[in-house]
Amino acid sequence: MSAEFVIGLAGQALYTVLKVSAPMLGIGLTVGLLVSIFQATTQIQEQTLAFVPKIIAVFLALLLFGPWILNTMIDFTSHLLGNLANYIG
Repeated sequence: MSAEFVIGLAGQALYTVLKVSAPMLGIGLTVGLLVSIFQATTQIQEQTLAFVPKIIAVFLALLLFGPWILNTMIDFTSHLLGNLANYIG
């Protein structure tokens, strides 16, 4: 195993993690921004109002994008394990 291989594998793993987590992070960011605008306009500064909608939105995004996330992770893992003999040898 060379250093280039390890760096390339780490890059692929990081890219996969970013691709898989992007839907939840994007939806959480959007809901957080909308809640912040709502709090600023109504001057309601309740802490639970900031967290509960984001948590619900992230869980809904996980339910919605769950199959795609699972397929992406399975594809990455099967590609990695399928070519493991080529990488080591």
